[in-house]
Amino acid sequence: MTDTGLADRLLSAIEDHVLPLTRQGVAQGNKIFGAAVLRKSDGSVVLAATNNETDNPLWHGEVHLLKLLHEMDDPPPPAHLIFLSTHEPCSMCLSAITWAGFDNFFDFFTHEDSRDSFAIPHDLKILKEVFTLEPGGYRRRNAYWQARSVAEVIAGADPSARPALHQRAAAIAAEYGRLSEQYQAGKADNDIPLN
Repeated sequence: MTDTGLADRLLSAIEDHVLPLTRQGVAQGNKIFGAAVLRKSDGSVVLAATNNETDNPLWHGEVHLLKLLHEMDDPPPPAHLIFLSTHEPCSMCLSAITWAGFDNFFDFFTHEDSRDSFAIPHDLKILKEVFTLEPGGYRRRNAYWQARSVAEVIAGADPSARPALHQRAAAIAAEYGRLSEQYQAGKADNDIPLN
């Protein structure tokens, strides 16, 4: 799949699958993080999920997705799937993606976005305090997987497709901004650790 097609499929997965679940999750007091798995063959969405920390503090969007994926009757093997995370995965989610056997992941927002735009600094704090890593200090290409940002994929798309892709990405970012405000306004009402 070209970067043009991949960018379209990744954005569609967020727009049509992850965001609707995240709206529901935020309304229940959960953070804004979500994830989806898509088939490498055609970019179709197999499954999407969102953060479900109000049920279990370990159910970050990515980990909750992996739980649901492994509860499916006959899930596709990770080697056949693209892993999409709305936000650059925290250290727990990075490990879960690795242990689940994925050779890739894509993220829409960065750790710095989570800290600066969404007032959720824990990913970078944990990487610094536990692993002594500065922002961007882990290897996005390693023996287990290769990570790319959705922005990088859009940058590699056909120049004629980029304006529409950027417009869609901006609309997604604006919606996450609204959801973040909703989460921040109500987070004192839940007992999520590190809210």
